[in-house]
Amino acid sequence: MNTDSPDIDEKRRMIWQSLAAVPAGKVVTYGQLAQLAGLPGYARFVGATLKRLPKDTQLPWFRVINASGKISFPEASDAYKRQRQRLQEDGITVKDNRVSLKHYQWSP
Repeated sequence: MNTDSPDIDEKRRMIWQSLAAVPAGKVVTYGQLAQLAGLPGYARFVGATLKRLPKDTQLPWFRVINASGKISFPEASDAYKRQRQRLQEDGITVKDNRVSLKHYQWSP
């Protein structure tokens, strides 16, 4: 057992803290958020952590998209529609289920 590795709750806290820093009008990828949280290689863990957020969270979960610049939810789902709407309210253009990482990806 590696005692130097943060436990799961600590990893989640690191992700939440990094997510809270993503400014309005910008997006990050799952892998980028993992990197920002000091957890390189934990993109899937980021997804699992976001999935567990309470419905009324104030964290900007909707600013996290996949490495292709796409919303990861199926297009017909309510979650997709909610994320797309929140991104558009944030001033981010979503075209063909894609966000231009060139224009909107956050670079802290």
